[in-house]
Amino acid sequence: MTETEGLYVPPGHGRVVETPAQRVTFKVTGTHSRMASTFEVEVPPGFDVGAHVHTRSEELFYVLEGELDVLAFEPRIRTPDNWQKWQSPSGSRVVRATPGTVVVVPPGCPHAFANPTDTPAKMFFQASPPPDHERYFEELLEILAAGGPPDQEAIEALRAKYDIEQLTPLKHR
Repeated sequence: MTETEGLYVPPGHGRVVETPAQRVTFKVTGTHSRMASTFEVEVPPGFDVGAHVHTRSEELFYVLEGELDVLAFEPRIRTPDNWQKWQSPSGSRVVRATPGTVVVVPPGCPHAFANPTDTPAKMFFQASPPPDHERYFEELLEILAAGGPPDQEAIEALRAKYDIEQLTPLKHR
């Protein structure tokens, strides 16, 4: 790709990082865009990224297939578990996102997603600015590939490295 050429990524293409907990296909990276990293994320049944917040990053989620529970607001109280029961001061609650749903998360906004169903879900995911989320995904998936329960200490250190304050634990089956 040159400065006068765009990037074309056909269906089924892109670099894939995968563990039993998650599959992420890198579609557009910081090598190709100054604006955002773009991924296709397959979310298996039982996966819960855990509520978290970024001070600098902005994210966009677009549900392509399946259903996800999604949080994108500051709750009245940040409890250390069960973000699905959080409520905002204005009354907002976690929503069930179905195909076609878009969620935009500004910096400083607590957010999470989980697949509470028995079928996989797929989403288009953008993170700005690049390339922090690319590196984060690579390193997170290495930790999750170890098998067994997630190493919460390793995940906490990784998230701190990439501007992610974890509010509730990451979980997967």
